[in-house]
Amino acid sequence: MTIALWCVLIAGLMPIVVAGLSKARGNYDNADPRRSMLMTGGMQRRLYDAHNNCFEAFPLFAASVIMAEVYETPGSTIDALAVAFVVLRVLYVAAYATDRANARSLLWTGALVCTIAIFTSPAWS
Repeated sequence: MTIALWCVLIAGLMPIVVAGLSKARGNYDNADPRRSMLMTGGMQRRLYDAHNNCFEAFPLFAASVIMAEVYETPGSTIDALAVAFVVLRVLYVAAYATDRANARSLLWTGALVCTIAIFTSPAWS
């Protein structure tokens, strides 16, 4: 199994980890979890929002890696871009949690560029 495919697993688990961090920070009602998270603020709410964004970023990233693997793009290219994606997404969550909006936007953009590069890699490698 390639490093890029392991990165898909990590990216797929990231929303679960970030949700756990959010729930551990304070007021959380397991009987009505979505409503309780909407009623929070501060870091707990930002972590919840980052959790949702992790779900949003995952499908295109996963599809891109799988497509690049199917088209046999050189492994080192996909692996490097996939690792960069995961690192940027971890930093994105940290920036989101600590309310660093500009850094968050740059990190989000960097991860998107990695995903686009993986997706298009069969055309240029």
